[in-house]
Amino acid sequence: MSLLQILPVVVYLSAIVVILMIATGKPNSATFRWAFPALLGALFIIFSLITALQEGLLQFWENHTTTYAGNQVWFDLVMGITIGFYLIAPRAKAVGMPLLPWGIAVIATACIALLPMLARLIWLEQRSGERPSA
Repeated sequence: MSLLQILPVVVYLSAIVVILMIATGKPNSATFRWAFPALLGALFIIFSLITALQEGLLQFWENHTTTYAGNQVWFDLVMGITIGFYLIAPRAKAVGMPLLPWGIAVIATACIALLPMLARLIWLEQRSGERPSA
């Protein structure tokens, strides 16, 4: 298997572990709650920059517009980031995060901005002593 075949499997298996940890209520430290999405965001930014430098920015669009499968992945991405933004926006607003700049960043870069937004939200909630609703 090539690296391009291995990486999606590793990421998917990692997502399964994280989702099951969240679903079963496994405890984690206060620092882990914000540091984990911050670290994921940083790693994803680096991977995205490498990809853009190697394949060009247009490749992202070509991947989503040449097949029905590409369209499906695009629709899934757009719905996923919209749902994510919708769910965290009230909490972000409650701790004083400006939604418009974050919204523009999420529209422009999807999870590249959504992960740092989530990390910042959790950090601000912990700093203010607010109890997160999720």
